[in-house]
Amino acid sequence: MFVHRRDVQIQWGDCDPANIVYYPRYFAMFDDSTSTLFEVAGFSKQDLVKKYGLVGIPMVDTRAKFYIPSTYGDWITIETKIESIKRSSFEVKHNVYKGEALAIEGFETRVLVGRDPVNPDKLKSAPFPAEMVAKFIGN
Repeated sequence: MFVHRRDVQIQWGDCDPANIVYYPRYFAMFDDSTSTLFEVAGFSKQDLVKKYGLVGIPMVDTRAKFYIPSTYGDWITIETKIESIKRSSFEVKHNVYKGEALAIEGFETRVLVGRDPVNPDKLKSAPFPAEMVAKFIGN
């Protein structure tokens, strides 16, 4: 299974008046982590558009469990992986660590989408390419 880890320093603008990270900021970090996962795996946004005919990987569901808060200046590590792939949808898991401790578990359901061949003004789910499945989950 392909896993990507990235270190992120909490910035002033990430925090609320209590100096803890305002929870929606984590969802922006998760979105960046998913994009980075694809990039590092060899599937750049340009590849998704040109090679696979996709227009994006929109999120259709997200949630998180928060265990340990972070504050301005803290360093966290976000570990991102795709846990399962269906025809066009896939489940992403983000584990956020503060030091060695699990601070947050984040979950996303996303879908590969392309232009509808019948009506190019509309979007339609697209099947997950086999080489992507092989890279991300090894099957």
